Amino acid sequence: MKKAIFILSLLHSFILSSTACTNLIVGKKASVDGSVMCTYNADDYGMFGNLCHYPAAAHPEGSMRQVYDWDNGKYHGQIPEARQTYNVIGNINEFQVCIGETTYGGRPEMEDSTGILDYGSLIYIALQRSRTAREAIQVMTTLANTYGYCSGGETFTICDPDEAWIMEMQGKGAGSKGVVWVALRIPDDAICGHANQSRIGRFDMADKKNVLYSKDVISFARKNGWYTGADRDFSWKDAYAKPDFSGRRICDARVWTFFNRYASNMDRYLPWILGTEPEAEDMPLWIVPDRKLSVHDLATAMRDHFENTPLALDTTSIGGGIWEMPYRPTPLYFKVDGKQYFNERPISTQQTAFTFIAQMRAWLPRQIGGVLWFGNDDANMVAYTPIYCANTQQPDCYNTPEADITHFSPDNAFWMCNFVANMVYPRYSMLFPELEAVRDSLEKYYLQQQPEVEEKALALYGEAPDKAVAFLEKHSGQMAEQMMKAWQQLAKRIIVKYNDMTIRPDSAGILLPGRVKRPGYPTSFARKLVKETGDRYLVPNEE
Repeated sequence: MKKAIFILSLLHSFILSSTACTNLIVGKKASVDGSVMCTYNADDYGMFGNLCHYPAAAHPEGSMRQVYDWDNGKYHGQIPEARQTYNVIGNINEFQVCIGETTYGGRPEMEDSTGILDYGSLIYIALQRSRTAREAIQVMTTLANTYGYCSGGETFTICDPDEAWIMEMQGKGAGSKGVVWVALRIPDDAICGHANQSRIGRFDMADKKNVLYSKDVISFARKNGWYTGADRDFSWKDAYAKPDFSGRRICDARVWTFFNRYASNMDRYLPWILGTEPEAEDMPLWIVPDRKLSVHDLATAMRDHFENTPLALDTTSIGGGIWEMPYRPTPLYFKVDGKQYFNERPISTQQTAFTFIAQMRAWLPRQIGGVLWFGNDDANMVAYTPIYCANTQQPDCYNTPEADITHFSPDNAFWMCNFVANMVYPRYSMLFPELEAVRDSLEKYYLQQQPEVEEKALALYGEAPDKAVAFLEKHSGQMAEQMMKAWQQLAKRIIVKYNDMTIRPDSAGILLPGRVKRPGYPTSFARKLVKETGDRYLVPNEE
């Protein structure tokens, strides 16, 4: 392996440590029921995850909106407010428009520190002003060109009930108040993904229906000496954010494992995602899956740890600990005796603050068609609960007044889910089956009752749309409350059943008094321990 492969971009390393997220996208003809679907893991250490809400409102002419950075709360400035804004809950609005993101950084000299709009503010402002994905693209690019964009390179997922889009955007330097960008519509029968690496390469500039871009997308690169070829050969990511080792192995690998779950012949792209061959065949932006995907399929994909692939985390190695944990401590890169090493970075990670699967359906009234399946913390460690797009209130557990990043509350989903997960992580093979059973039982119930719930909502919608919204809002709150109670019980059960690394017996789920089981080391770990320590702990033969 060439030494150059390990020379990692400092910028890219920073981005990965601060805002390393994952988005998966499904076109409407690639889903089992015709839904457009997309996902988002918001991965950022130190971030407090809640379910945001922006109510619909009419604003007086001349109103101004204060813009604060989504990541750090820094005040950036103000922009004119729209006369009418729409209801937004989480990352979906009342018209079933949903936006997610992953940060890739790109060329640092393209950032505009004087811009007013950061990527997060741009998302939530666009959701409040857009009725379709195309309109959201227009709103975002117009705002960024008017008031400046102060974030680095960003990939956005922008979806509505009919279309799924991927858009990439970067500033044009300090004081520029402008951006270059390109947006591609994902084919209806395809799936796509992005994970902190720019994904758009060449694009058909003549396809005005499915390809949108800034007029200077190529000329700006030419002016700066970043591209000299013909227009038809221009690649966005090669000019503005060329993949390096980390971009392939740490980022594109997450997209590859999603593709690999639902399509054959993905082994051909292993050299690319392993990052060891500079001239390896690049992975496509989207693929057509071998079968259609469901909400459950996307939940499974969001919980991926590269299982059954060459990148699978070796849970039986010392890195997995005694109880075979498919997680690794961060940062991703570490040094030993002057040499740099890395950990694999799967989709499922302990640093997730919130996660969602958005389901958007054109054949239903918009208030019923849009569902944000939402959870706090690592997707592998939570149950997704349904939040309908027209809801005007958050369930209490997703917006607990006394809870924040430095104040724990047992009634808050972020903290209770983190509490349970952090008990499970170090004793994964022992404790995770308990969590998995509760998680899967809840999600199965939510999905099974969805048709009946929505049938009732449709009947109420025929009387008055507000009645349907109130019914679904109550349902969302009840399901979230059910999840919280289940997690509170799970926390109590785990500490009682597995106290002091023992296992208390139970019968039909009821914990019993009496002698506990002391399981000791798993066989695989015991063998490694003996191999490492030799005869140091060998019991002598006293015959």
